[in-house]
Amino acid sequence: MARITDRTVLIVGASSGIGADVARQLARGANRFVITARRAGELAAVAEEIRAAGSSCLDIPADARDPRAAADVVAAAVERYGSIDIVLLNAGQGPDLRMDRVSVADVSRIMALNYDVLVNYLVPLIERMRAQPDGGLIAHTNSLAGLMGIPRQGPYSAAKAAARTLVDTARAELAPQGIRFTSLHPGFVATDRISGDGLPKPFQISQERAARYVVRALEREPAQAYFPWPTATLVRTLRTLPTPVSAWVLRKLAAG
Repeated sequence: MARITDRTVLIVGASSGIGADVARQLARGANRFVITARRAGELAAVAEEIRAAGSSCLDIPADARDPRAAADVVAAAVERYGSIDIVLLNAGQGPDLRMDRVSVADVSRIMALNYDVLVNYLVPLIERMRAQPDGGLIAHTNSLAGLMGIPRQGPYSAAKAAARTLVDTARAELAPQGIRFTSLHPGFVATDRISGDGLPKPFQISQERAARYVVRALEREPAQAYFPWPTATLVRTLRTLPTPVSAWVLRKLAAG
């Protein structure tokens, strides 16, 4: 039996990948779900799995890039269940982009997919959770790439770094109001979306294993959760090295 039981859980980006697998794992705990993503058909299929496992579920197709749509999802969750206990903000994308080939539009698009979507949900969620006696937990799927500039991932690293800083600030400011924040920093995860992008992925893990790490973090609520340990250790080590050395290692890794 899952340790998270009888809770209202909102998952953004739940139609596939880590978000869908987290929903499947938590569905065994008789929870109340609101799941959202752009792809209505895939989202409805995940919702059926959740209900079959014994939890209730409201599935809402919506584009996280639209601030009005995000606010409406939060409002619908509260209208259906009265409160939101746990949120997993899992929308985002990190394609292979080299800085000598990237366009201004590419960078703006990646920022929107990884930073703007966080802001679009974060603001209405804070407003709602401030009114809840017990606050709530907001978890954000960041990335180990957000801890330093990763070759072929520059715009993605920059967007995740911005998101990490914003969440760190919210954590410090809102702790007295009972709103808790967990930043999730996975390494490479074998999702369908990135399976053929050609980017080297050392220590890659399955999305099912990544979801287990996420569920554990939702249970324990650390401020930061880094996984898997080989990739996390590599990134932490690179951050301590002189810049010329770490840059050389990163170039070698990116070259495969």
